Amino acid sequence: MDETPAPPEVSDDEVASSMSDAAESAAPITSARAQRFYDRIRGAIHGYLEKKGTVAEKSGQFLLLVPDVFMLLWRLLNDSRVTGKDKVLVASAVAYYVFPFDLIPEGLLGPVGFIDDLVLGVYALNTIMNNVDIAIVREHWSGSGDVLDTIQRVMKAADSLIGSELLNRIKRLVK
Repeated sequence: MDETPAPPEVSDDEVASSMSDAAESAAPITSARAQRFYDRIRGAIHGYLEKKGTVAEKSGQFLLLVPDVFMLLWRLLNDSRVTGKDKVLVASAVAYYVFPFDLIPEGLLGPVGFIDDLVLGVYALNTIMNNVDIAIVREHWSGSGDVLDTIQRVMKAADSLIGSELLNRIKRLVK
């Protein structure tokens, strides 16, 4: 059974980048900023997985979903067909991604720290699925495979990815 890899060493540059992100997180999230965030986390995750190789196989398949789920949330947030109530939950998930201090901080743990962001984002998506037409969600999905299958796969693996205690905290945040 593969285990989640140990957190990587964090360089001074990564800490400085995290501090810069913290300052930027107070600014409004524009389309350009969302794209920069997407590109940055995608690059960081790919770099991390290249360094770790097969050690990160189990978590790697989920880490690769992080930027795609972020963009899905961002696009739903900006879609007029999504109700205000659902947008509040989606906006909270987007903010959780962008804000550098959360349950598993990326600034300290590197890309592995995005696992809780992914789980929270997927739980938010699952919650709004009762009110948002699946065709709208599929329209905004840029990841591979079917978005509903992806949501279910992450939800089933959530406990092993982040542990029961953190999962329960995330479930409470989404409710």
